[in-house]
Amino acid sequence: MITTQQHAAPALVLDPTGSDRQGEDAALRARGPLTRVNVLGEQAWAITDPKLLKALLMDARISKDAHRHWPRFPTHTQEWPLALWVGVRNMFTAHGDNHRRLRRLVAPAFAGRRMTALTPRIEQITRELLTSIDRAAPGTPVDLRERYAAVLPIRVIGHLMGLPDNHIPDFRRTVDSVFDTTLTTDQAAANTQDLYAILTRLVTTKRAEPGDDLTTRLIQARDTDGLGGGLTEQELLDTLLLVISAGYETTVNLIDQAITALLTHPQHLAAIRTGALSWDDIVEETLRWKAPVPLLPMRYATTDIVLPKSQGIIRKGDAVIAAYSAANTHPALHGRTADRFDPARPDKAHLSFGHGVHACVGATLARLEATTALRMLFARFPHLTLAIHATQLTPLPSFLSHGHRTLPVLLRPEAV
Repeated sequence: MITTQQHAAPALVLDPTGSDRQGEDAALRARGPLTRVNVLGEQAWAITDPKLLKALLMDARISKDAHRHWPRFPTHTQEWPLALWVGVRNMFTAHGDNHRRLRRLVAPAFAGRRMTALTPRIEQITRELLTSIDRAAPGTPVDLRERYAAVLPIRVIGHLMGLPDNHIPDFRRTVDSVFDTTLTTDQAAANTQDLYAILTRLVTTKRAEPGDDLTTRLIQARDTDGLGGGLTEQELLDTLLLVISAGYETTVNLIDQAITALLTHPQHLAAIRTGALSWDDIVEETLRWKAPVPLLPMRYATTDIVLPKSQGIIRKGDAVIAAYSAANTHPALHGRTADRFDPARPDKAHLSFGHGVHACVGATLARLEATTALRMLFARFPHLTLAIHATQLTPLPSFLSHGHRTLPVLLRPEAV
């Protein structure tokens, strides 16, 4: 059982600025397989042990439905900056049969066959972006996060969703703010209002001008009550929010961190060129080493859960946060080199795309985008270097999003 000392110990306050991801992960692991954390004022259990986390992600007694299974919601969390994360009505927060109903509406759009068919489109967008970047004046730093890593995923998801080009800038702005854990309650509420206004405008546009895209198919499911039960209007908006945000932000961070890893570990880039490593190796190790979403709120115990090996008890109604980054780099999973970037390691197991019924449906797409982005970038600019020292890269202001504010590079340093 959880000891009195464990209950009495103060909760670890998660740093909203995300300034030291590696240090915070180490601090979380040092407190045991599960530990109390303060999530912007709300208490939760952070699960850092990879075996325990994997088991709980598969446990039907762990729900993601705050409306049904978190006693503090919504009465005590109305002013919580992350209220949107737990209050939305889509498959991200659904439980049981409701989750299966909502997932069936989205999952077919991300099936392997469809993703393979999407490859030429991804390559075309990537070439266009590289050509645009290549117009930079010699010796001028280029921000690869802003002009490459962030643009490719939003254009790809925009293609899948039928997102009009004039909607993309507003979506990027509001989705970035959803992941910003330094916003005040008022700022978060205002961003949520803006986000739903954009989503409503998208639905209005697609109802008037339907197309061959996922947004149109979801609207049809809502309006015709088809596809296994249909959608409420709120579920429609929130499902669009989930697909667009999850298909964008996480892939941006993956591409950002993979580029950074290769530019700071040139021996692995050389190994790719000799064939000793593959782009798949780089992507999987980046997912393990720098989880795009290091902490994911929230899950809730539907009953008291006695953990194995006397690891404690999670009480009914307690909130749980999945500490993916801390679990991915846990020595119990990857030994003493767990905190190092080593794409040659034979076992690159990670939980960055979740596990169990809530595993990310867009994992195949994210991997495809990242491998394409890396392969074509380094083929076009083989001597690419960082324009600043790696220690000067500034993390995003978030414990939910693991990337950099900017990623300035020199495309052809030999020309400077």
